Amino acid sequence: MIIQLLSYAGTALGFLFLTLSIASGLYYLSELVEEHCEPTRRFLNRAIYGIIFILVLLMIFDSFPIKLTIISIVSHLIYQRNLKTFPFISLGNPMFILSCVCVVVNHYFWFQHFNNVEIPPQFKYDPSYIPRKRATFAQVSSFFGICIWFIPFALFVSLSAGDFVLPSANEEQIYSKKSDDETPKLRKKAVGLVRVVINGVREYIHSIVQLFGYQGRKKTGLAV
Repeated sequence: MIIQLLSYAGTALGFLFLTLSIASGLYYLSELVEEHCEPTRRFLNRAIYGIIFILVLLMIFDSFPIKLTIISIVSHLIYQRNLKTFPFISLGNPMFILSCVCVVVNHYFWFQHFNNVEIPPQFKYDPSYIPRKRATFAQVSSFFGICIWFIPFALFVSLSAGDFVLPSANEEQIYSKKSDDETPKLRKKAVGLVRVVINGVREYIHSIVQLFGYQGRKKTGLAV
């Protein structure tokens, strides 16, 4: 009985540590992309063409269904349209919404394709019928990871939410040289979408913890 309880506790802790590790990795990747926006955009653009080339090869040499292949190719071309405003994104942008729909459609149809084990009616009672070879778990997971999920996941990590902030110190020196009547304008700053989500979740958890009386460590600083 005790060993069973230990297994439950170990599973919960393992899941918690795995979740925290993934969140930390995404946070780091988001910061890295913010510093190298243009190389990331070029990499994603080339990756899209590379995946389209892979899909064509799969259709020719592995007899992948033509309709599903065309759907996936069109979906990646739609993903590419999001790179025009990279790294900024508007959640209400029709192209972004259409990209989200394409992710779900691609996943559903390809999952149905690999999960289809039914025998065609005309061969149901034919003893000489040889069913098609099913793909292994490694093959299916590799295909989904590279050809279905990679670009949407990379876009989610790379895209940023526009945030208007006050000018930096160097910019304030430029503004100070102008007339005093002119007020500094706000500039747009790239904030990683993943960072926005993680920070929002962290603040939400912190607010819940505060309801139970835990205030957390207060930041102290020297008065200037």
